[in-house]
Amino acid sequence: MCGICGFFTTHHESREVLQERLERMTALLRHRGPDDGEARLFPLDGDAGIVGLGHRRLSIIDLSPAGHQPMSNEDGSLWITYNGEVYNFQDFIPELKGKGHTFRSRSDTEVLLHLYEEDPEGLCEKLRGMFAFAFLDKKRQRLFLARDRVGIKPLYYASTAKGLIFASEIKAILAFGEGLDLSLDLQALDAFLTHEYIFSPMTLFKGIRKLPPGHAMIYEKGTIRVERYWEVPGETRRDLKEEALKQELVEVLEESVRMRMISDVPLGVFLSGGVDSSSVVAMMSQASDLPIRSFSIRFEDRTYDEGRYVEMVRKRYRTEHTEFVIQPDVLDLLPKLIHHMDDPIGDFSIFPTYLVSKMAREYVTVILSGDGGDELFAGYETYVAERLARYLSVVPEGMRRKASKALASAIPVTEKKKGMANYLSRFFEGIALPEALGHVRWMTFWDDDQKQSLYQGDAAEALSKETQACIMRIMESYPGKDALNRLLYTDVKTYLTDNILPKVDRMSMATSLEVRVPILDHKVVEWAFSLPGDLKLRGMKETKYIFKKAMTPYLPEEILQRPKQGFSIPIKNWLKGPMKEFLMDTLDERSVREEGIFRWETVNRLIQEHVNGEANHSHRLWGLLVFRLWKDHFAQEGGFTH
Repeated sequence: MCGICGFFTTHHESREVLQERLERMTALLRHRGPDDGEARLFPLDGDAGIVGLGHRRLSIIDLSPAGHQPMSNEDGSLWITYNGEVYNFQDFIPELKGKGHTFRSRSDTEVLLHLYEEDPEGLCEKLRGMFAFAFLDKKRQRLFLARDRVGIKPLYYASTAKGLIFASEIKAILAFGEGLDLSLDLQALDAFLTHEYIFSPMTLFKGIRKLPPGHAMIYEKGTIRVERYWEVPGETRRDLKEEALKQELVEVLEESVRMRMISDVPLGVFLSGGVDSSSVVAMMSQASDLPIRSFSIRFEDRTYDEGRYVEMVRKRYRTEHTEFVIQPDVLDLLPKLIHHMDDPIGDFSIFPTYLVSKMAREYVTVILSGDGGDELFAGYETYVAERLARYLSVVPEGMRRKASKALASAIPVTEKKKGMANYLSRFFEGIALPEALGHVRWMTFWDDDQKQSLYQGDAAEALSKETQACIMRIMESYPGKDALNRLLYTDVKTYLTDNILPKVDRMSMATSLEVRVPILDHKVVEWAFSLPGDLKLRGMKETKYIFKKAMTPYLPEEILQRPKQGFSIPIKNWLKGPMKEFLMDTLDERSVREEGIFRWETVNRLIQEHVNGEANHSHRLWGLLVFRLWKDHFAQEGGFTH
């Protein structure tokens, strides 16, 4: 795992200035690759411009200097800076050698160079893994950039009047320092507050974008061309019996896990006690003769703690287990995590994700995780909520919205993470939102009326409608017909790509830890989406139906039947306890009014109702708090205008 950055500029600046900028960009990515690095300039023939490629290396495969990047082909006409792992790279070596290519290393990086030489247009489709890379093709005088199919590895870019800038993280682009549009993207801000993350390709900076997953970019002669090379398939199969499907799923998951256990450095697994991470542990144990190293986070609050489920799996597979108990003092980490977040994410679980990564890094360099299973196989309770809501659709929308808002406000606030009161409150909040949003409405934290009272001026209505329109466009682009799969597709394209995966990437790479996600191998994704939705959600209770059936021989029944827990912290309790003073100092009247975006009266009301225990506004307040901290930090880092 690594950090990459670079630029293509046609502006006639001195090489000394450009070298200094590239070194500054590369240095900011050191946490992603502490083992090695270089920032290198490439003047192009015919005064076509100068390209800079920067790289920070976390050595995983071929730890020798032969794996150094930027790396070139034999004649120096092609260079690459690359972040990720291609797990099937060894499959191509015999054919490439047969075509006359020579190898100086055992790295997948060198295989990528030769694959590009043979077939640049078809390169990405051949790869099985997680990646973000940039090729400098000196013969064509162009940059070729690409990102893996589901967005496990990040890639940001900025197009300016003087060229193209790219990097694994926004902070490295900010370090380039010239020609960037750093004005606030209000549409991105609305998406962040509404959903706690920002849809691709937006960021909070108007001039910085994300390359969408499954896409490649060519920058040539001052123009950008972005093309999709992969899409989630629509459902295609109804032919196989359940027993055959269970066996297929076990086989494809076993293969994916086995491929991700290839490493020249120690590796382990995150174990939460949920179905997904426990399944990965089971598959790893099947593939290894040695005990697997597992890591988890514990909580003193029993409603948040999953320790007993972790213990079941640990004992069954005899893992070498290490755990860490999280305390409210982790809030001292917030400024550090904001720095590493780049694009803000409102997910509370940044804390346990960072802490379990930091702990694991003391023992291993590579970790496998169970991310992705809920989005592929319908593991969230919100899918059940959407199915239940269909039965209530006979009630006129106006009446339904009015009644549901009244019911949601009437349910007493509880400090527990789960419980019937919390479920009902969230259900009634969601059912008041537009039915057309489907499953996404259960993952929305501000409705139109609330945002109308939050924003200053008349921006709220237009912004909220556009945020909903973004979701609708994604839902409508699903290539299949199955209603549940359409919701899963929407989650893969939004919540997974722009929340879960960036959170894990940022927090793990902040500790120089590589995280691999076998359930999100594109072969597993394609297999899952080939099935109809009724094999994933049965009735009102059986979530992840086919996945759990396939894992029955491998996991305790109690884990297979346990309700979805989620990886979170008791932030709603901390905001009115140990974090209360920090909340009120950060979202104070003077700074809110000076900012000119939000109404102080609304912000103050949310704070008072929450700290007095009258309502649970934890998600709304956390979003406002994170945005304020992000804005203050990045205004200092790279400039910020509104």
